[in-house]
Amino acid sequence: MNNTKWEEIRQAMLNYAFPTKWRTKDIDTGYISLWDGDWYYHFSDGGYKFIEWLEIHAEDDLIKTDLIQILKKIHVPGEVTTDSIIIYGYNKTNEFIDYI
Repeated sequence: MNNTKWEEIRQAMLNYAFPTKWRTKDIDTGYISLWDGDWYYHFSDGGYKFIEWLEIHAEDDLIKTDLIQILKKIHVPGEVTTDSIIIYGYNKTNEFIDYI
């Protein structure tokens, strides 16, 4: 994904009515960040170049449905799990990844 898409996600989450937690995986180091709720500073700190994936935790089904609708408008590659949504920045395995 490019910086524009990451920034669209960040802005959408900043404007979302309910606080959401997120974590990322670094493509170079494999480091998975701790869960964080700060979309304003922390999410964009260091840029978006090394984000392999972003996972957004959904507290309940209503929030998950809202988040899916928001991310569909942005049109991002990802998947929906039981209690979170994963957005992919890179596809290391060259496998098919659907869009949310």
